[in-house]
Amino acid sequence: MADFPTRADEVDVAWLEVQLAKAGVLGDARIADIEWQAIGTGQVGDTARFTLRYTNNAPQAPATVAAKFPSSDATSRQTAALFSLYSREVMFYREVASLTQMRVPQVYAAMLDDNGCDFVLLFEDLGPCSAGNQLAGCTLPQAQAAMRQAAALHAPTMDHPVLDAAWLQPDPQASQMLRDLYPQAQAIFRDRYADALEPDLMGVCEALNENLDLWFDRKHSRRSFLHGDFRLDNMLFGVMGGQQPIALVDWQTAAAGCGLTDVGYFLGCGIGSELRRPNERALLDIYCAEMTRLGAPLTLDDVWDDYRIGALHGVSTAVFSAAFVVRTDRGDANFLSMARGACELALEHDSLGALKRRMELA
Repeated sequence: MADFPTRADEVDVAWLEVQLAKAGVLGDARIADIEWQAIGTGQVGDTARFTLRYTNNAPQAPATVAAKFPSSDATSRQTAALFSLYSREVMFYREVASLTQMRVPQVYAAMLDDNGCDFVLLFEDLGPCSAGNQLAGCTLPQAQAAMRQAAALHAPTMDHPVLDAAWLQPDPQASQMLRDLYPQAQAIFRDRYADALEPDLMGVCEALNENLDLWFDRKHSRRSFLHGDFRLDNMLFGVMGGQQPIALVDWQTAAAGCGLTDVGYFLGCGIGSELRRPNERALLDIYCAEMTRLGAPLTLDDVWDDYRIGALHGVSTAVFSAAFVVRTDRGDANFLSMARGACELALEHDSLGALKRRMELA
């Protein structure tokens, strides 16, 4: 059993005081009491905002903090433990966040139990802000801000030694299980959404399922640290009352790989084709310009094939996640939205053909 709280209702004044004091943000303040409320829409973790009241005047101490815990759903917890989702997020905040130029929450505590199922993250509350919403979409300036954030992650970590850290390496047993389970996931996805997803788009899902070895064995032309789930639900806009344009949260699917995986994922399953189509090349140009400015020069020609292949990450994520996390009405709408956008991009740009050619040349 973990020696730290794993649910919001287990957090008490004494534990919070110790963590905030260690982080150097409490000063001489003392907490009188706390209240909490659930926030966010995550299906693999539960997040809460805590309001703190102090016994003395504490102008520098935080009025609110946020905390993230394991999902209350047993299926989601088991999936998270199997694929090391919780440990990846904790380790990102411990070892990687400071390497990047991204805006992420300052973390006050990052604790993980040996079982990989129990963890707690305590971090600054970035509100007031607007949480990104996969189903509502975003504005063009928000998509532009996301492209700059992608470069702020990928450029500083390109070929960085952290990419070889033991905790970031794929677990062979889990990877094989993912391969073995994927056809089952596609079957569930097909049965569940056959009447909701257009046949040509479902055909992209089926084609990827038929070419799993190509997908799982693909080679990356360059490596950076990846968010892995780079979409609107994991973005906050107008952070700290508009002081900053964007911040990224939810690092459970962090990985090492080609940065265009994040980019293809975002422009495919993240923002929807209506916004993507007229702005696609301009958004890619922003990413390349930022990468170049940050010391990792790229052009549109350099990234085009990797971008097309990266879109397939949206297809595979939608299919697998729909099958193996807790099912909700919003989740169904979310996975359909992701699959539709990713499949439309993949169909328009022959993503599977690009993957096949890449593997033929490898």
